[in-house]
Formats: sequence, structure tokens, C-alpha cells
Amino acid sequence: MEMNSHVRRAVRRALVLSAVTATGAALPVHAQAQEAAEAVDTVVVTGSRIRSANLEGTSPVMQVSAVDIAKQGVTRIEDLVTQLPQAFATQNSTVANGADGTATVNLRGLGSARTLVLIDGRRMPYGGGNSSAADLNQIPTSMVERVDVLTGGSSAVYGSDAVAGVVNFIMKKDFEGVQFDAQWGTFQHNNSYGGPGATKLRTEIANKAAANPAQFALPKSNVTDGESREFSVTIGASTADGRGNITAYASVRDNKAILERDRDYSACALGATGNTSTSFVCSGSGTSATGQIASFGLGSFLNDPDGIPGSGDEPAEPYTDYAFTMDGNVFRPYSSATDAYNFGPLNYYQRPDTRYTLGAMGHYELNEHADVYTQLMFSDYKSVAQIAPGGAFGETGTINCDNPLLPQGQLADIGCTPTRVANGDSVPMYILRRNVEGGNRLDSFANDSFRSVLGVRGAISQNWSYDVYAQYSKVKTGAYTLNRFILPRFQRAIDVVSDPGSGEPVCRSVLDGSDPNCVPYNVFDLNGITPEALAYLQTPSLQIGRYEQSVYSGSVSGDLGGIGFKSPLARDAVQVVFGVESRTDEVDSVPDANLQSGELMGQGGATTALAGKLDVLDLFTEVRIPLLSDMPGAQNLSIDGAYRYSDYDALSTDTYKIGLEWAPIRDVRFRASFQRAVRAANVIELFSAQSFNLFDIAGDPCGAQNPSPDATAAECIATGVPAVLVGSPNLDSPAGQYQLLQGGNPGLQPEKSDTKSFGVILQPRFLPKLAVSIDYFDIDVQDTVSTFGPSNTLTACYTNNDADACSRIVRNPGSGQLWLGDGHVIDTNINIGSLETSGVDVNIAYSGIELGRFGDLSVTMLGTWLDKLVTNPGPGIDPYDCVGLFADDCLAPTPEVRTHTRLDWRTPWNVDASLTWRYMSSVDEFRSNPAQIDYHLASQSYFDLSANWQVTENGSLMLGVNNILDKDPPLNSNVGTTGNGNTYPQAYDAFGRFIFVRAKLAF
Repeated sequence: MEMNSHVRRAVRRALVLSAVTATGAALPVHAQAQEAAEAVDTVVVTGSRIRSANLEGTSPVMQVSAVDIAKQGVTRIEDLVTQLPQAFATQNSTVANGADGTATVNLRGLGSARTLVLIDGRRMPYGGGNSSAADLNQIPTSMVERVDVLTGGSSAVYGSDAVAGVVNFIMKKDFEGVQFDAQWGTFQHNNSYGGPGATKLRTEIANKAAANPAQFALPKSNVTDGESREFSVTIGASTADGRGNITAYASVRDNKAILERDRDYSACALGATGNTSTSFVCSGSGTSATGQIASFGLGSFLNDPDGIPGSGDEPAEPYTDYAFTMDGNVFRPYSSATDAYNFGPLNYYQRPDTRYTLGAMGHYELNEHADVYTQLMFSDYKSVAQIAPGGAFGETGTINCDNPLLPQGQLADIGCTPTRVANGDSVPMYILRRNVEGGNRLDSFANDSFRSVLGVRGAISQNWSYDVYAQYSKVKTGAYTLNRFILPRFQRAIDVVSDPGSGEPVCRSVLDGSDPNCVPYNVFDLNGITPEALAYLQTPSLQIGRYEQSVYSGSVSGDLGGIGFKSPLARDAVQVVFGVESRTDEVDSVPDANLQSGELMGQGGATTALAGKLDVLDLFTEVRIPLLSDMPGAQNLSIDGAYRYSDYDALSTDTYKIGLEWAPIRDVRFRASFQRAVRAANVIELFSAQSFNLFDIAGDPCGAQNPSPDATAAECIATGVPAVLVGSPNLDSPAGQYQLLQGGNPGLQPEKSDTKSFGVILQPRFLPKLAVSIDYFDIDVQDTVSTFGPSNTLTACYTNNDADACSRIVRNPGSGQLWLGDGHVIDTNINIGSLETSGVDVNIAYSGIELGRFGDLSVTMLGTWLDKLVTNPGPGIDPYDCVGLFADDCLAPTPEVRTHTRLDWRTPWNVDASLTWRYMSSVDEFRSNPAQIDYHLASQSYFDLSANWQVTENGSLMLGVNNILDKDPPLNSNVGTTGNGNTYPQAYDAFGRFIFVRAKLAF
């Protein structure tokens, strides 16, 4: 059937004006939209390649429009997507420690790698960093017409990765004229935290500020920061005959940084005073500004290596255990209460970024058989992540006693006897000292993305059409790291002796000629760090990545009515799609020598090179079979199905879908579907080299801070803990961070998932302005491509006596720590365990509530009740459900209920206003003490208000305020690297109210 430009415009009007999403129900159905939809023979919806006579399908789809984007004042598209009840916290601009410079989406809490992101139904490439997830920074906000969110497996339609669902960005097309959009916004916050322990927290910060003004300060009572600006221009023109159009766009976006020092609830790193605390305290890191110089129990171990007194292995001169810091150039006892480092104020709460986008989209209909189309999209994104200064984190464990920089009158306090001084012997010493002289740790990200599509589509005959296209995408990333020490240089810089000629302190490596450039690093004098020493120790590092994707796809679709495939009781004939797709994903990431060696201190371990390529060939088909139409008890009854066969380099998979749609009457429609989805391991999961990183736990199971009741002394000793250190606080990391070994596995098999959904859509004729959809979903993922998890490994070993888990625990030789030296937990990629989630989505819309001369109101509500989000890590660990929990293995908060409700008022005065209510139910801390002050994070409600004034026919002005009540976020002292600033800004509004002004001018 010919699809001319008039019909295409009607399709577009139907999609823009329609109040019912592809599931029926995000917004009310306007009469114009119904008429437009009826006037158009076929449209395409997310979740199927089959053109349908309506906007509905058997799989639930939720929709966000360009109007929603404008009303929320969004410049980062991920900020709107993550407000949806089906989306969960992940990488975005609020991540500083652990940022990779991308913005991703995580549907159903199943992980970003299991969410497929599309542009106009075609997949996006890897975004960069260490993840295959698409980077939403590549999406030009001004060009988004709508966002379709389909939750649940869609691999049969779109291929691998659509386990949790699909996010499909539909771009504006056939635009005519010129449109300018400009927006300015800023955060404003009153620092008057009123949550649990508020009075004591402010008193605590004030007292700390009086004693240590260099690290603590109460912020101003009223702050304005995080300014954002965006400007875009869209230009479009059609040919005189209406057969062609080209639409071009350009935009620039600039967002300023927010520092944690400027909010009273993040002005210090929080701790809680014991397991039953009722107030917060300002805590911090044991790697301090004045240095923590300690033996961490190594002296006791060396005094009795086998733990058996009098066995004959004791040294002639005992070693000393100690914990000091520097007071000028002398030792004094270290106190965590007064000497811990407040790293919070210098961390970015919101990363600054700058983005440029440029592109064009067009088509030209040569004839009814060939409509040539293209897309060209380019983005340039830059951002900086800043965290507190690095330095020495205990990477070395000894010091030479003849070191002239040591306080000479206190040598005995660290075990340096006259004999050891004379012989130049070494004694235990771990140095934990912040590089406050050298500046904050900075990670600068520069990501360029290019995407091109060239295709042709058209009619083959009256009943058959085709679509063939080629797509090429390339992402180039650069990550530039500043202000880290190089470990070998640090080791040489503290290995200092007296120069035989001059008597001055000099590096031993200078005397023996192994490193003539070495400069002593004097951590034993607060004024002893020289610029020359910093120049020697510090070095920048660089990682460059290239991510390429090529897709060649072709499909034919048709109506089989012409050859008799039609139910005699149905209005429509059987419809089918057949297609083939070839895809290649290629990754090449090259870190410099310093990163690859793992010699950058405070970096979390080595960053290894990655080079890999994955080819896949897909054969797919879909069918829709109408069975009954316009009959008593069956206004409509149809089934649909899909199947895809995928051939990878070394394996093959298949996936399928079957769905049922039944409308007994026009007012009620039932739908159900079952989908088998697969996710093959991506290039990064397959080919990443192994390297060290960090994980968060409350304490070592064999330590003192959070000991496992099931960890016996024998088990701890068997895994490498010295007998004298079992139960010792020296095993516990002051920062709560421990080391793990991570990496890829070329032998990974695809994971499989089953998605079941059942739903009902109500559009009663007696209430024609009401639309309701209720859908139950259940997603079960087996043989997940994952890691067992370092904390799970510890539990499986010490609680469940799993020998395999115990073999993956590698403790630091001599002292037994998992956070110092070579101590780590092995946690590489494997197929293990399962994930399961289920719940109910509810969409309600009521439009056109007449107010007489005051206009009309419309109400929409999107909500999700989460029944379960169960992780089964694998053998030796009990499954756990994260619904209503956060922290530890559950990471960011997982509320049981999330809703997004909006009231729209259309006035007769050229002004439209909207009030939005965002709600999240309360959560509790996973595996924690209910008596703790921050165990329970209360439910949160945020209210947003916006108003749009149509000033002239061509120009409009919008003013909005999000979080109008300036509500403080809930706080927790155990957010680790998953959260930021003592809360979870990916989930909660952490910065205060956001005020924005948006102007549009169109000709």
C-alpha cells in the first residue's frame, strides 16, 4: 500500500496527539487523535515491526513526550527517564567516585547491560567506559519527539540485550520552519537540614569547624549553584511536491558543578556512633591530611609468626605495634575522632559537563517503491569528576630505620632499636597520607559519538513492503586522570638515607644509580613536602577508547489476505514480517603504561587494555493473526508471535514471543504475552583483562568492626589471617573499601530470560475521557552473565563453608588484610545465579475535566508496585529480595511503590500549568541494625510546578520549579561508592529546588 507524504504526516499527528500510549493509557485519547488514527491504515509501535491499525500491542509500552521533557526542565534526558517508575538509579551526572563519563538507563533494576536503547527502532552503540550500555548523552534532547519504554523481554523483535526491556527514542521528522529553544536553570537550596539527628549534625559540623577549619565548615544558609544552560536550533524544509524533507539541528549544553561542601547534609562524610546510634557524627577516611603512620598489627605477627608462644620463631628484638600521626615533625598518637580526613566537601555532587550536538535527518520519496532516508548524528561531550586528594593508601608495609627523615628522638616508638638503625634494617610501617599539597583527583572525560543511517523503504506490491538500511556508529572516548602518585616512585621516594658526602637526605635509588631523578618525599614533617617531590611523584594518565558498530538489516512485511490467509470471522488478514540482520561490535580501549601497570595509587588497581570483536547474524520473523472481529463477546481476538535465530562467533541462540489480545467489548481489552529473551555476553564481558578494583562492606568477617558470627578462628587462619590478628580492627578498612580482582571470560554463555505479562485496558464509553491500564509482569533471568560478588564470596566461605569461595579469598601476606597490599577477593565474570522481578504497572489518565470559563484539567498517573526483585547469586549464598531495601548487595534504594502523577490545567488565557507529584515509598538498609539512625529512609514526595505562556503565535515562555518544597534527601552513612554525598542522588533530589526558564521561538 502506498505510504505517501500526506499519510506519513497523518501518522505523525496521530502519534503526537494520541493520549493513549502503545499500551493504552499514559495519557487520555483526544478525539482528533482517534480520527487521525482511523484515517491512517497503519502505524508502527515499539515492540513490533508489524504495522497495526491502532497504537496498541500485547506488550506494555509507556510513553514520554516532548511536552513532558519541556515541563520538567530537562537538559539531560536521563534525568527524565529515571523518574519513570520502571527505571532505576545508574550512571549519571551525580556519580563522581566511579564515574565513567556516561549516562545510562536501568529498567526494572536488572542492570543497564540488560536494557536495550534504540533510536527510531535501531540500536545504539556501546557508550564507552567499561560498559556496553548506550550513553544517553548522545541523544539530542531538542530532537526527541517521544520516548517509548517497553519493559520486559523483546529479544525476538530487536535482538540481544532486551532482557529488561527497550527504551526507544523517537526523533522529530518532517519538520518545517525554524525553531529556537533556550533554557536557563539553577538549583537553590536553604541549608536547614531537618531530618533524623538534624540538630546534632549541625552542632557536630560546627564543633569540627571550630577545631579544624581547614577541613570543616558549615555552608551558607542559602546557596544557588549548578547552573545549566542549553540552546538549540532546528531547521526543516520540505520539497515543493511534499515527497522529501530534511531536518537539521544543532545544540549546546553547559552544566556547572555542585560541590558537597555547599550542602549541610554533605559537608562532612557521615558516620554513625555505634550500632544503636541516634545521631550522626562527622567521620572520614583513615588516610588523613597529617598522615596515619601505623603498623596495623604487623608487629604482633612478626613477633610470633605462627601464633604459638615460645616456638622458637620469635625475633631477638621484638617489633612494636603503633598508630601515629604527625604533629609538625614529631609523632603523636593517631585518633580517628580528630585525625580522620573529611573527604566529602571536595567531591563533586554534580559533575560539570559541556555537550555539543549536530545532525540532520531526511528522506526523499523517489516513487512509491523507494523512499530513501538517512540520519546523521554527532555529539561531543566533556565532563570532569572530582574527588578528594589521593596520596598513599598503605601500599607499602615497611620503613628503613636509618631513614634520616624519621623523628630521630622517637625511633624506639616504631621499633627501630639501635641495632636496626645501625644495620639499616626495616620495621613495619604503613603510610596513609593525603596528597593535600598536590590537589584533588580529577578524571576528565571527552566522548565523541558519530552515528549514520542510510536506508530505503517502500512498497513491493499492494500488500507487501520492504525496509533495508545500513547503520554505522563510532564512539571515541578519552579519560584523562590527574594528581595520582606512581607507586614505584613513591616507594623510592620514602626509601631515604643520608648522603655519605653531604649528609643530606637522599633517595637510595639516587646513590645506587637506579633512579637519579628521585626526590625524597618527607611525610614525617607537615612542612616537608616540596614542589620538586610532587613533580617527581605525580603524573597524568590517559585512556583512549574506540567503540564501533556496524548494522546491515533488511525486512519485508506484508498482508497475507491476498493469498487467502485470513480468518473468515476477522476483519483483518494475517500480517507477517521476515528479516535478516548482521551486526558487528568492536571495542579497542588502550590505557597508558601507568594505568596498565596498576601503579597509580588510589586508583583501585590496574586498568587493562581491551580489544575484542563480536559478529552476529540474526534471522527473524513476526506474525499477527486476527481470529475474531466485531462479534458478540469478541470485539477483537488476535494472537501474535515472533522468533529470532542468532548466530554468534562461537555459539547460537534463539528467542521467541507469543501474545494474545482479546477485547470482549469496545470498553475492555485484555492482553497477555510470554517472551523468551537472551543476552549474549558483550565484548567487554568477554575480553576484559583482569584487574583490581574496590568494593564496599561494613567490615572484614574476621575483623572487629562487623565480624561474622560464623567465621571461626580456624576458618580465618585457613584463608590467610595470622592467628594473632583474628578479630583485630587492623583487618577492617577505615574507608569501608576492600579490593577485588575483576575481569572477562571468553567462555561465557548467553543468559536466558522468560517474561510473562498479563494486563487489562479499560476505556469505558460511559466515561470516554478515562483510560486505565493495569499490567502484571514477571521477568526471570537464568545463568546470568555476572560475577558472584565479593561480599557473597566472603559469606559463602565463612558462613556456608564453601571451599570454592574460600579459594577466591587472597589475603595480604603477613598481615591478612583485604584492603592493603596484595589482599583481594577474586570476582571475575561467570555464568552463575539468577535474577527475578515481578510487580504491577498502573497507568491512569482522565482528560478534559471541564471548568467552564476557567478551561479544563487533565490527570495522569504512572505507578509501579514492585512485588519482588530477587537475586540468587549462586551456590553457597541464599537468594535475597531487595524490594524495600538499599545498600550492601542491594546497592541503590529499591522502593516497593513509585508513582508519577501530573495535573495539567489548560486555561483560556494562553497559559497552561502543570503540577507533578513524584512519590517513592520508604526503604530499609540491607542486613543492618534497625536501631541505627540511618537504617530507615522515609518515603519521599516531590512536587514540581511549571507554567507555559504562549506569548505570541510564534513564541512561548515556560517557568518551572522542581522540588518546590526544597525537600532534603534522606541520609545514610553507608552509601559507599554506589551513592554520593551521604545519600543516593541518582534516586533522590539531593540538590534542592531546581528553577528554570525556557523560551521557544518558531517560524
